[in-house]
Amino acid sequence: MDRKKVLRIVLLLAVAAGVGAGLYFFFHRAQEPTDTLRLYGNVDIRQVQLAFHDTGRIERILVQEGAPVQAGELVAQLDPVRFEAALARARAKVAARKETLSRLLAGSRPEEIATAEARVRGARASLADAEQSYRRTRALARTEYVSRQSLDDAEAALHNARADFDAAEQTLTLAVKGPREEDIAAARAQLEEDEAALKLAEEQLADTRLEAPADGVVQDRILEPGDMAFPQTPVLTLALNDPLWVRAYVPEPDLGKIAPGMAAEVRTDSFPEKVYRGWIGFISPTAEFTPKRVETSELRSKLVYQVRVYVCNAADELRLGMPTSVDILLKEPKRELGPEAADPCRGE
Repeated sequence: MDRKKVLRIVLLLAVAAGVGAGLYFFFHRAQEPTDTLRLYGNVDIRQVQLAFHDTGRIERILVQEGAPVQAGELVAQLDPVRFEAALARARAKVAARKETLSRLLAGSRPEEIATAEARVRGARASLADAEQSYRRTRALARTEYVSRQSLDDAEAALHNARADFDAAEQTLTLAVKGPREEDIAAARAQLEEDEAALKLAEEQLADTRLEAPADGVVQDRILEPGDMAFPQTPVLTLALNDPLWVRAYVPEPDLGKIAPGMAAEVRTDSFPEKVYRGWIGFISPTAEFTPKRVETSELRSKLVYQVRVYVCNAADELRLGMPTSVDILLKEPKRELGPEAADPCRGE
């Protein structure tokens, strides 16, 4: 075949291919929806490292990897023996302090006041007898019928009787007045200190129970029963899946097209024919470079804004970290957001 004919055939084929590609691009672009914005991202991975608040030996772990748990569910427990003993001791100290304070507030018993009064009467009688004995001895000493030593002994006995009488009166006064305000205040302070210690002991015993802080799935079981647990060492890793959202990224030129509350459709490679309903819940106020894990046809150095797209996952098909495509429905009405808004996933 002539070289010129071959060249003409090749040229015609190239022109035909170019025209075909142009027509395909034109019709393909014409069929693309103009009321949606395609974003790319991943189902966000949120993890909680569950650890005990105190040191102790793990008595039991109640969940396995992959097990779903609910908020407040018991997942592991320390040996509680020493914590229970500390709690019992704290309760006994509080009970003793309460009894002490009650005794001070009640004041002296009637029997104690009666005893003090009887002592005053006895001391008064002894004082009167000592005074009379001293007067007689002094009179005899003047006529030298008794020695000077006898007079001195009688005078000393009088002083002792007077001191005993004064002490008995003071004791009666204290019994009538009751405890000092300072003693009552000190007893109250000691009771408050012991009650705080009791509360701490109760909290430490409660900390032997490790509970799930939120609904999720056990991702890793790090320690086993018999291991020593420390506050710095996680026992379990919990993956949070409620609520579930996709972390996507929108280029800066498209930022003005979206707003919180806009409806979205989420698709995955695992279930390409299935569409998951969602909505925009958050748009980052700051720009960042496109993360390397986001597969887009745009330049990776382009600035984007992070978008959080909440998604309904009633069939539990979406897994944490799964790559997704998100179509933002620009023409759909916005959803009402906030704590009082109805659950958009209800009924799925």
